[in-house]
Amino acid sequence: MVSAAVAFEAGAGSSLDLRGVSHRFALEGAPLDVLDAIDLRVGAGEFVALLGPSGCGKSTLLRLVAGLDPPSEGELFADGEPIAGPHPSRVVVLQDPTLYPWRTVSANVALGLEARGVLRAQRARVGETLRLVGLSEFANAWPHQLSGGMAQRVALARALVNDPKLLILDEPLGKLDSLTRLTMQGEIASLWRRAGFTALLVTHDIEEALLMATRIVVLSERPARIKADIRVEKPYPRHRGDPELVARRHEILGLLGFESAW
Repeated sequence: MVSAAVAFEAGAGSSLDLRGVSHRFALEGAPLDVLDAIDLRVGAGEFVALLGPSGCGKSTLLRLVAGLDPPSEGELFADGEPIAGPHPSRVVVLQDPTLYPWRTVSANVALGLEARGVLRAQRARVGETLRLVGLSEFANAWPHQLSGGMAQRVALARALVNDPKLLILDEPLGKLDSLTRLTMQGEIASLWRRAGFTALLVTHDIEEALLMATRIVVLSERPARIKADIRVEKPYPRHRGDPELVARRHEILGLLGFESAW
């Protein structure tokens, strides 16, 4: 479980503004439209989940927000500035923790600080962030000695040590067992509430989105368009059996074309 809070800057989240964002790939010489005129505003400190059919373009949208790819059309802004490439303030956490097996837990967490040339001055942050995710005792462990949930905590610590303004989560819990996933859902929501960053989550799990996010953006089949933007204004911690969340789940299933699954 996560431990006592570390002194992150409260309210340090980044705002996002996507204006007419479309994207396409070349597939066998023909254009494949993936995103279609996405307009989306995310306020600083919000936790927004993206839901939609498999292959609709959710992860592509995250890549554009991270600055890893430019959009085919439209513009993206972070705190009013155009997103023209990757930036340390926008950090991605993937489904696979991608830890370097030849580096200890603390050395993996320190990667971002090391790459930015600030490790010597900010080395104490590595230990502080490991305490935040409950892994202080494993600072000198090797990745092969960790469970799946612990490895994902290391990946989160590696992101959080850089004080991100935007944490981009691309199905970060997708490979975990169900019990570990439940625990991690609560821990990520708790970290977000403490640290004040903005979070953008891609997930296929409706309950996960309802338990963690303040807004759920439902996307259509490819090319993705926004079908619904649903606010979830329940206090934390949330519970699966809450009648309001159950009703929201039914609503989202309908939007995704699964009314009969209810």
